[in-house]
Amino acid sequence: MQKKSFFLFGPRATGKSTLIKTQLPGAQVFDLLDRATFRRLLADPSIIGQSPKPGPIVIDEIQKIPSLLDEVHRQIESKKKIFLLTGSSARKLRHGGANLLAGRAWTAELMPLTRGEIDDFDLVTYLTKGGLPVVYQSPDWHEELEAYIGNYLQEEVMAESLTRNIEAFSEFLTIAAKSNGEEVNLQNFASDCGVSQNTVKNYFQILTDTLIGFPVTAYTKTTRRKAITRQKYYLFDVGVRNRLCDIDSVSTKSDSFGRTFEHFIIMEVRAFNSYFRRNFRLQYWRSTSQFEVDLVIEKKLAIEIKGVHQVGDKHLKGIRALKEEGKFPAYVVVSCEPGIRKTEDGILLLPWEKFLEQMWTGQLL
Repeated sequence: MQKKSFFLFGPRATGKSTLIKTQLPGAQVFDLLDRATFRRLLADPSIIGQSPKPGPIVIDEIQKIPSLLDEVHRQIESKKKIFLLTGSSARKLRHGGANLLAGRAWTAELMPLTRGEIDDFDLVTYLTKGGLPVVYQSPDWHEELEAYIGNYLQEEVMAESLTRNIEAFSEFLTIAAKSNGEEVNLQNFASDCGVSQNTVKNYFQILTDTLIGFPVTAYTKTTRRKAITRQKYYLFDVGVRNRLCDIDSVSTKSDSFGRTFEHFIIMEVRAFNSYFRRNFRLQYWRSTSQFEVDLVIEKKLAIEIKGVHQVGDKHLKGIRALKEEGKFPAYVVVSCEPGIRKTEDGILLLPWEKFLEQMWTGQLL
């Protein structure tokens, strides 16, 4: 941050404020959740440039006053000031005609805790609680998750008037959680929520803009087998998804383990992609004949994720079907099987711990 301003986006409670305090302890911070600060800057935006403190100027929750970006722009241009602009929602900035500083600020994301950020990491604990710091560290994590969802609906959706029908949106959020990682069928969503398909599209956009979820598009460049084109959708945290689905615990023997394990691995890949600024396009592949691979990164890697302790031929049907297309340099199966091995046809089987180790050290991606 010594030479360039940054937008730092991340869902609420992912640790943006803590990061600011630890990494920029002497910085001038304007917290727009503080009502007095909000009123002061709304009345006189030039205040942000009057700080005698050296170093970056932090504006927390910048989406609360999008017009403040005009003054930020002026300060960057005329006074060479450096800003860190944080936000838990990008909706007003992206759709409200806000000044996004025309390349004068880079963008970064902060996500839930990854495996490498947690001492004494326990897979089952993480798959149950998720990676929000306030939740993972709390003995009252059930209540923390319940409060998180309530605060999201009240403060991000209702208070910002993102929808007129909060009851329908709340029902949609629950259905989106139960459909986490599945192909999105707008017609089914609309029927279940009692709203139009266009409204469902808007609801998904709200989730994306408020950083609560993200789409994974379909990879369609196969020739031997026709690919399905619908996108999938994932919520940003396994714990939040569990609470919305009334799942109180996840164990290796539970019905929800496989899907939650897949969700966890995809979140780790997404975090790596963002933090190391690789900008890969994360996709999945599924043929009309129902062969499927959970995650593909074009020109890099195809990844099948299996929450099993012994991978057999039945678990390899999808990735073998994709391998016949010859589109990717490497094919990997991530599972709970303890050893590393390679099949006769060249598919690498990795324990999830080894996969994450190789990914985060740059050996795989």
